[in-house]
Amino acid sequence: MNLPSKRRPLLAAVILCVALVALDGTIVSPAVPSIANDLGGFTQFPWLFSIFLLAQAVTIPVFAKLSDLIGRKPVMLTGVGAFVLGSVGCGLASSMPALIAFRALQGLGAGAIQPTALTIVGDVQPSAKRAKIQGYLASVWAIAAVVGPTLGGLFVDYVGWRWIFWINLPLGVAAGWFLVRGIDERVDRVRPQFDLAGAGSLAVGTALLISALLQGGVGWSWRSIPSVTLFGLAAAVLVGFVLIERQAEAPVLPGWLFQSRLLNTANTAGLAIGIILIGSVSAIPLYAQGVLGTSALVGGFVVAALAVGWPLSAALASRIYLRIGFKRTAILGAVLLSAGTILLALITPDLPVWYLVIICFLLGTGLGLTAVSTLLAAQSSVDWGRRGVVTGTGVFARLMGSAVGIAAFGAITNTGLNARLGGSIMASTSNVAPATLDSALQPVFAVTVGVAALALLAVVVMPQSTAAD
Repeated sequence: MNLPSKRRPLLAAVILCVALVALDGTIVSPAVPSIANDLGGFTQFPWLFSIFLLAQAVTIPVFAKLSDLIGRKPVMLTGVGAFVLGSVGCGLASSMPALIAFRALQGLGAGAIQPTALTIVGDVQPSAKRAKIQGYLASVWAIAAVVGPTLGGLFVDYVGWRWIFWINLPLGVAAGWFLVRGIDERVDRVRPQFDLAGAGSLAVGTALLISALLQGGVGWSWRSIPSVTLFGLAAAVLVGFVLIERQAEAPVLPGWLFQSRLLNTANTAGLAIGIILIGSVSAIPLYAQGVLGTSALVGGFVVAALAVGWPLSAALASRIYLRIGFKRTAILGAVLLSAGTILLALITPDLPVWYLVIICFLLGTGLGLTAVSTLLAAQSSVDWGRRGVVTGTGVFARLMGSAVGIAAFGAITNTGLNARLGGSIMASTSNVAPATLDSALQPVFAVTVGVAALALLAVVVMPQSTAAD
């Protein structure tokens, strides 16, 4: 199997495809009040975000495996098609349940796009240039974090909330055109074997687990019957998945993935990155506004420093690892990440807001170096026929980290608030005293220190060299 390509059109297609997913993740938030006023179902609006994450997470391993079996091009085009079709449905939706259903279709498309885009970069670029392209892709996410909410607000104010989905149509058509033009893929003419039972059980088990994590402490108590039932079913289905994979001829997650020390350590680091990232972007703006007394705009700019540090360090990673290697680059990133979380855990209400800006930039720099170096090390350790599943597993680990982080940090914050407020339930944090919110968020920051230590430990025990590029 190989993938001859015209690199410029192909990289343009990859960047456009990533832009589709990245922009959609940030442009929807400002439109929620207008959507709820128009369609009703305000209590259901969290599912606009949860269902997207859920559909994306459960399909990533499946599409990653398919990209190794049938090629990158059909999987990427399927993802773009599903995403555009879901966007059309969202733009035409006449009820909240319909909108949520089409958001799920968008998430399915994102599950095909995100890992395949990263895999294509690994296919067509030599090791020395991959980090530079990863920096470009990281920049897309950084730009989306700033442009998305602004663009969403403009659409809502001047042309209507449905345009936040219509904007995906020209982007999707352009991405599809560049993909068709840029990829001339030749795949061995062998009938591919696909583990349908394994894929189905993994998707169902992951969906149950993420649903339990997202709704626990929000939709119901952690000790409630729905919570216990979902976790129990998830465990049973995932155990069944393991048993199926042991007998499958072409498993979705092959056993060699878990026998490689390099891949195990890289995926552990990815899990930690997902946890720290979601903790940073959710808790730091809340601390800036509720404890330090900044405006929402300033709180957004604070966390934007993280979005600046990530792509800058990702772009520089190629120069660094060519000099000192993947492992030392990852260790450098994990050390910076640990330093950032320690400084975050030491924050007090009397410190200036620029202190948080420095912390966020340090966190972004550490996250970028660690994420890029571990991903490239994993990609460089396998050949074309395994690169898709390796990349997809890494992306899946990061998304699972985010899902676990959302649940854990939400539970920690709510527990702290309830303890300080005598068990009373607050509709918002606007009336919570800064000292109370400070004490509720401090344990979250403390946990990130431990997670950063886990990432550092993982990259320290990572092998020094990869098998082959």
